[in-house]
Amino acid sequence: QVQLVESGGGLVQAGGSLRLSCTTSGFTFSAMNWYRQAPGKEREFVAAITWSGGSTNYADSVKGRFTISRDDVKNTLYLQMNNLKPEDTAIYYCKGLGSTLPYWGQGTQVTVSS
Repeated sequence: QVQLVESGGGLVQAGGSLRLSCTTSGFTFSAMNWYRQAPGKEREFVAAITWSGGSTNYADSVKGRFTISRDDVKNTLYLQMNNLKPEDTAIYYCKGLGSTLPYWGQGTQVTVSS
């Protein structure tokens, strides 16, 4: 059974930091992404990483503040979020690619207070 489980969300003040984790099991994905969805908005791309070479890509809104990484041994994806802003408030989801269909985690809430 394929599972993606996010953790690490919470409430933080503007300017603070959080590190999200996404632990996977049941499948080795060729690439993984972070997405987020704020209340009343569409789900949007945040960051991506390839599992083999570690190539990364970021949305313009998070460049220079967020860092995506992965731990091959632990089968875990990370998102280090620094200098958080109120507009970063959203549910954050990890997405695994490489199978016939993508797999999504259940999401973790990040709330940034001003």
